[in-house]
Amino acid sequence: MSPGTERSLVVLRFGAEGARPKAYLQASLHADEIPAMLVLNHLAERLREAAADGAMRGEVVAVPAANPVGLAQFVQGRAMGRFALAGSGNFNRHFPHLADALTDEIATRLGGDAAQNVAVVREAMRDALDALEPADEVAFLRHALMSLAYDADIALDLHCDSEAVLHVFLGTPLWPDAADLSAQLGSRATLLATDSGGHPFDEAVGGPWWSLAERYPQHPIPPACLSATVEFRGRGDVGEAMAAADADNLFRFLQRRGVVEGDPGPVPAALCEATPLEGVDMIRSPVAGVIAYEKAPGERVAADEVVAVIVDPLGADFDTARVALRSRCDGVLFGRSADRLARPGKVVCKIAGRQALPDRHAGALLTD
Repeated sequence: MSPGTERSLVVLRFGAEGARPKAYLQASLHADEIPAMLVLNHLAERLREAAADGAMRGEVVAVPAANPVGLAQFVQGRAMGRFALAGSGNFNRHFPHLADALTDEIATRLGGDAAQNVAVVREAMRDALDALEPADEVAFLRHALMSLAYDADIALDLHCDSEAVLHVFLGTPLWPDAADLSAQLGSRATLLATDSGGHPFDEAVGGPWWSLAERYPQHPIPPACLSATVEFRGRGDVGEAMAAADADNLFRFLQRRGVVEGDPGPVPAALCEATPLEGVDMIRSPVAGVIAYEKAPGERVAADEVVAVIVDPLGADFDTARVALRSRCDGVLFGRSADRLARPGKVVCKIAGRQALPDRHAGALLTD
């Protein structure tokens, strides 16, 4: 993108190309979310051993650091990997809308056989990707990642939050089929939506299937890609033992789904129920000040319970200098900000509730 610079994307492949099921995993699309890179590093070692033992039944494509652009971004010594500093926005937004790129000509090739329809749709998505001409390096990165993942049976985008327990985002049409993923990983909040907003990676690879099924109800089109975003706790939750345990769970999931041979053991008991992303209370601070938390990630809270207090350190009166933030729902506090300084409008906590909240609407469910 400028003289003397070059980007590279490392791609690891296990199993025979074209073998099924195909699993695609990428880590740290938000390049300053480090736990996922270590988890995928451990998983890659298990996959190398499986390949050496002849245990690869399907194909695994893994990208251990999915964002070389963001990895190079530092401001005053701090990694800044969520947004492209050159102006292209959030790295996990604005992926290609493959369903929109497919014309109604595809309907002439669809029929009554679901498996054949899957093959037809994958071929059409490949052609649509081949026709795209990315305009800048971030668009090129999105295109490269989509080209690796569009035909996967399983596509897992591995992230982390600020301070959080492990949680998972899934397309609503994938539930309850994906319940084994949530349970195996030990998810403490599993959040469902068909349109979360901004077209992130998981919806870009999984969403075309349910969009096309809705567009052509006369043809059987299954949700042929189990796509999910997995949030491996918080940014500071980086350690060999934790990453190894998470990699073990991913490996067992791949075994259970037939990608790798072997006995994964029984599915663990689920630690949470699936709840709508529309039911997440994004608790925002109305004022500026110091955040003093009353609740930690993983704790259950009741509606109207105080989860944090915002303190104006310059307030002359001790009591009036404090503003309590309360939950609007019963649920699990699954994430909170590691930054203890609030500004008006800042999302301080996230609570997974069972019922949709009146101000939460499809297409605008994520923080930027």
